[in-house]
Formats: sequence, structure tokens, C-alpha cells
Amino acid sequence: MSLLSVVVPVKDERENVRPMFDRVREALDCSRCGPWELVFVDDGSTDGTFTELETVAREDARVKVVRLRRNFGQSAATQAGLDAAAGDVIVTMDGDLQNDPADIPLMLAKLNEGYDAVLGQREKRQDKLLLRKVPSFAANWLIRKVLGVPFKDFGCTLRAVRREVFDGLVLYGEMHRFITALIMQQGASVAQMPVRHHPRTAGKSKYNLTRSVRVMLDLMTVKFQGSFQTRPMHLFGSVGLLCLLAGFVSVAASVVMKYTTGPGMTANPLFLLGAVAGLIGVQFVSLGLMGEVLTRVYYESQGKRPYVVRERRNLDRGPLPSGRIAA
Repeated sequence: MSLLSVVVPVKDERENVRPMFDRVREALDCSRCGPWELVFVDDGSTDGTFTELETVAREDARVKVVRLRRNFGQSAATQAGLDAAAGDVIVTMDGDLQNDPADIPLMLAKLNEGYDAVLGQREKRQDKLLLRKVPSFAANWLIRKVLGVPFKDFGCTLRAVRREVFDGLVLYGEMHRFITALIMQQGASVAQMPVRHHPRTAGKSKYNLTRSVRVMLDLMTVKFQGSFQTRPMHLFGSVGLLCLLAGFVSVAASVVMKYTTGPGMTANPLFLLGAVAGLIGVQFVSLGLMGEVLTRVYYESQGKRPYVVRERRNLDRGPLPSGRIAA
């Protein structure tokens, strides 16, 4: 059977390490689950978490531990866990025990129905209403509207994903919140299923309302990457042309007003508005052109392609022929 990797980033979760290991072992030590490994990533803990991880790793060789030099954030810690994982299927989850490892076998069964990824949807969330639930509801609604992704819960870190899907991702910044959107942009088939959610019983939550601002900024990044990464001129050029059109209309209106009943051009605010709009339009068009150049440099210098192949038939798996990317 294929190997299953469970990746758990932790920071200052010393009291949760042992219970997490025990619950994962209890959930996965069954004939239907097959071989597994548990990959902990210590993201700069200062409360003795690494000492507890060392103890658990000595007791069971299936426990792997990656210790980062400092706190790099959950996205970087998750990426470190994905890099260290050896499994054909990778399950990610938080280390605060709010996710239930007992849901993993159910998610694997759903994955075997032919999906590339199965995401958890937290039922009866055991979080504070104003601090967690309300911001999460608003963020989930906004993500659905902006990215056109139909799922209801993007904040649940419990997910089962095939390795080839994760191999196409590089997480940085705060992008762990958008893993669902990122894998769907690759064309992965994704399902979401209800999972249990427990109240935190040990440790301290690292969540605060400032994350909502970062979610907004990251959402713009994900939208740009998904829709305009290979055609930045379509975004910046469209805005530039609108500004140039507005500038032309404003200047033309000021000229007409000069020779009718209006004030002179220099005294007409429409003339100044037209000049500023024209300048902004030129800048946006220039930004689009620079983006097009950078896109080609990015893809061609690294031999990348602006697409992802799901399967091949009667084709070898050698390197793809060189060529320019589509405009």
C-alpha cells in the first residue's frame, strides 16, 4: 500500500504533542490505512515543544521532526513539512487538536473515489463568535465571490491531497489559507466533507484580527496569479485604456467648453483631470508591458510551462520540447 504522510506544523504546542501523536496512531493503526508517517514541523517554538517532539520521535520511528531556526510562519512551516514528507498522499492538520485525526480514514476513503484532494468543513465550530467565527464567515464569503470557488470553509487545515498536486505548489507568505484555491487553479478535482471540530484544551491560539487584513492582501495576490499571471497586460492594459479614454473625454469636454459658455481650459478642472488620467493610463499600460516581459523571463528562463498536465497516453515522460509560451 502507498505511504500516508500526516504533516503537522506546531508552534508552542508542547502540551498537545503527545495527545496528537496518540490520536494519530490510534486513528491510523488499522489495516485499511496502511503505512504512515507523522511529520511535525517545529516553527520556532520557545516553550519546550521540540524536547517533547524528540521524546516522541525516539519512541516511534514513524514520527519525523523538522525544526526551523526561527518562526517563519504557518505557510513556510507547512511547506517544510511537505518537502520532508515521503507519502503518496499527504494530510495536513493543525497541532492544536481542534482537528480530529479520527476523520483521516474517512477522508482517505473519499479521496479513493477519484478525487485529487478532499477538504474538511468544520461542523459545529468550537471557536469564539466575534474573534473567530464572524471574521471566518466574512472571509469565506469574500473568497467564494472573488475566486469563484464553491466551498464554504477555506480555513480548515484538515485536508487529504495527492502528492502530485502538492508538488505543483510553493507556499510562501500567508498562502496556506488559499491552498484550496491554489490547487483548484491547477485543475485538481476537489471535494469537501464535514469533519469534527473540538475546542482548544491546551496551548494558546495564535489567531488575531490582524490576520483579516493579511487575508485581503493575499486574496488579491491569489486572484492575480490565477487570472492574470500569464497575461498581465489584460489587467493593467485594460485599466490603462479606461484611464486614457477618461482623460481624452475630459480634455475634449474642456476644449468644447472653452469655445462655448464654459471657462478657459486652464481654469477648467476637467482639463487637469484629463491630464492626470492620461498620465495614469500611460503608467498602467507601461506596467502591463513590463509584466509581459517578466512573465516570459520567468517561464522561459526556468523551462516552465503555463499549464499542468493531468495524464498522458502514448507519450513518453521526457522533457517537453522548448518553445515560447502562449501570449
